[in-house]
Amino acid sequence: MLLIYSSGWQLPLFGEKTDESASGILRVAFLPAYALAFLLIIGKPWALVRATIRQPFLIILMGIVAASIFWSIQPDVSIRRGFAVGCTTISGLALASRFRWAELANVLAIVFAVLIVASYVACIAVPSIGVMTELFPGAWRGLWMEKNALGGLMAMAICILGAASLLTPSRAKLWLPMAFLAFGLVIMSQSKTSLASLVLGLAALGFVWIVQRGPAIGVAATWAGVSGAGLLAAFIFLASDVFFHLLGKDATFTGRTQIWTAAMRQIEERPWLGFGYAAVWSDKSGWGPLAWIVHDAKFTPQHAHNSWIEQWLGMGIIGLCAWALFYVQTMALAIVAVFRSRGALLAFPFLVVYSLVSLTESIAVVYNDFRWAIFVALAAKLAFSDQAQDEG
Repeated sequence: MLLIYSSGWQLPLFGEKTDESASGILRVAFLPAYALAFLLIIGKPWALVRATIRQPFLIILMGIVAASIFWSIQPDVSIRRGFAVGCTTISGLALASRFRWAELANVLAIVFAVLIVASYVACIAVPSIGVMTELFPGAWRGLWMEKNALGGLMAMAICILGAASLLTPSRAKLWLPMAFLAFGLVIMSQSKTSLASLVLGLAALGFVWIVQRGPAIGVAATWAGVSGAGLLAAFIFLASDVFFHLLGKDATFTGRTQIWTAAMRQIEERPWLGFGYAAVWSDKSGWGPLAWIVHDAKFTPQHAHNSWIEQWLGMGIIGLCAWALFYVQTMALAIVAVFRSRGALLAFPFLVVYSLVSLTESIAVVYNDFRWAIFVALAAKLAFSDQAQDEG
């Protein structure tokens, strides 16, 4: 199921440009993932219910996705993609309700190990697939369309493989070499944003490990972590030019600020309800919000390149607030878990990386998306602990 959601098969099978005929095949290709999710649920249906009701803001968010059909500029598109994101979300909930923390870590580690090996095969044996030639020539992209996708996923992979090694030490000899291979892919992707998110993710993993060594060292690590985060925020705010130079970026985040500005202009037209879930970026009418975004940004973006703006654009303020509340609840549970649960070794570093990537990529509430399924699984698992599973 997770391998299908990873979309690691899409580029090798269909190439870089997917036409209308191929898009129908792509939609059908995800149906087995939905079926496998429901198979996971059949064994423990009530566990899924108990895990879901502990995340009320996720229920509200999915309700708004469904309701947006009634005001969408493309109702048929919102219906189809709303169904897909609902199934993707259920897949994450099924993982949370079915597996304990250590089991979930190993499931994710196995999936990433397969993707890591397959990416090396694509880059070395079939460079026409795995290596970019036009934009950023020479940068590795592995099984995905561009280098940032490879770098971002491998940054998440390293955190998950590290967590799996700590949660199941007997398998550390397998997962740690895979983590080093994933690090090689981050380097070869030439994605500095992914490298920065990896550094923060590993820092978060180390922070959780240190805090859970004992109360005294936990207090010291907490003070150090809070102080370090404050200093980093101050550095970014006061010396943003230096920060961008270190990342190899300009102040526009490679044109992203142009997209954000153009998207915000369209949001002003429908601030409360938006244009409908996932309805903007496939609008071919020539007079809708996408046409104006292209006009203002001077190129055609595929998404908003910001998870927060994406929700506002598609589902308005009500959708943005629902996502914000779900995110805040999840992060609050993750912070509490740092001091109470071994599961924080898996959840907290991933959520740190996810949070950073979400500022420059649209990865929240995304249909048929690997990262959204994992985010939902970890969010639900934080609220539905191993102890709650045992009590169920």
